[in-house]
Amino acid sequence: MENYINQFIHYLTVEKGLAKNTQESYRRDLTSYNQYLVEVGIQELNNTTRLHIVDYLMRLKELGRATTTLSRNLASIRSFYQFLLREKWIEKDPSSNVESPKIDKKLPQVLTVKEVESLLNSPEIHHPFGIRDKAMLELLYATGIRVSELVSLNVSDINLNMGFLKCFGKGKKERMVPIGQFAIDHLANYIERSRMYIKRHANEEALFLNYHGKRLTRQGFWKIIKKYSELAHINKEITPHTLRHSFATHLLENGADLRSVQEMLGHSDISTTQIYTHVTRTRIKEVYAKAHPRA
Repeated sequence: MENYINQFIHYLTVEKGLAKNTQESYRRDLTSYNQYLVEVGIQELNNTTRLHIVDYLMRLKELGRATTTLSRNLASIRSFYQFLLREKWIEKDPSSNVESPKIDKKLPQVLTVKEVESLLNSPEIHHPFGIRDKAMLELLYATGIRVSELVSLNVSDINLNMGFLKCFGKGKKERMVPIGQFAIDHLANYIERSRMYIKRHANEEALFLNYHGKRLTRQGFWKIIKKYSELAHINKEITPHTLRHSFATHLLENGADLRSVQEMLGHSDISTTQIYTHVTRTRIKEVYAKAHPRA
């Protein structure tokens, strides 16, 4: 089965163009599933049944795995079997009638406008890396792009005159996203006053650079946003996605239509974007409860 998994990962890379993190997630899920099949004595994939998959998911549940983890594992297994069936390496897809676990959608953590302002004003803009950090935070909140998209940006992907950036989301899907004036100003300041001092190589294409003059990583940005959330005294659990969630919620609260927000976020399915309408309704209820004398 390891050979089949390798073939599948190659297909995800070449045909689907999925990000390396996504590929590794599939590989982990399928390697774990393979270990289970070995334990129960299954040597041929054609011998797996719906009951094997259900039993495997029940084992994960007994180990305390979250419903989201079970759902992701089933999605990985389904995609794998569909690939094998298409290639005619198996005769039937045993996962076709396995029901997905019901997931309680957790509302994303969102900052208030005041908290966002505190976070964005935290970097010291008197030295190159403070200027860089300010530009990154402003850009994230201005565009709602993913952190993986942020750190993948090249200088050539930014058009400050037109006020747009080009980025590649999931599945290498390209989209154009508008940039607000605050972010444009701070990006221009970073490119003109800071980036030239940080970069080590004249032909470096990456927009945001680390202390070694190379492309900043997601892990590097994680440390940066943690640092500034502490400096801003924000008592919420902040992740690299928090500004993305806040961007979408604040747009909808101020009258933006759902389709436009979907387009800017790069969601293929509008149901993914709709979770932010639940967030805005929850916040409206909170405001009502605090402000109405007979709430």
